[in-house]
Amino acid sequence: MKKLFIVAITALGFTFAAQAQDDAATGQTAQGKWLIEANTGFGGLPESSAGNTGFSLISIDGNTMWNIGAEGGYFVADDLAVKVGLGYGDYFGDGLFSYKVGAKYYINGQIPVGIDLNGASVDGDTAMFLGAQAGYAIFLGQNVSIEPGIRYDYGMNENAGDGDFNPFSVKIGFALHF
Repeated sequence: MKKLFIVAITALGFTFAAQAQDDAATGQTAQGKWLIEANTGFGGLPESSAGNTGFSLISIDGNTMWNIGAEGGYFVADDLAVKVGLGYGDYFGDGLFSYKVGAKYYINGQIPVGIDLNGASVDGDTAMFLGAQAGYAIFLGQNVSIEPGIRYDYGMNENAGDGDFNPFSVKIGFALHF
């Protein structure tokens, strides 16, 4: 009887584990859900925030650069979101418009990896980057996650350094899932 009880408990445990996997597919990163994000950046050079569609504030020798923006996306398949982002800020006295278009995939529903085309326009000059990022999603509930991660951008045109300037940054993202 004791062995039968242990087998039944084990089977029940596997059933709940399988159910949890199924729930993940219908959870925060399921097809048809929406995603709204705000990101922050740490460290790096001022230029590493040039294509930023999040929040940043950098001050060097009395000169200040700031940016504010957000990103949104739609899950076209389970764990795969197509995203766009917009930002506006001040780049050492000049107005800065930033943008981002890309995709984000959640491996096992918790490890977000993304690739995007992003850039910024300052006083008619446009810098364009190809970006990649990876992190970890910490879900605080059904609709909120914190996503620390790393990001690398490769300069695609002359204003972005033609590949000679490739910013690496550490980010913390805050996401709402609907």
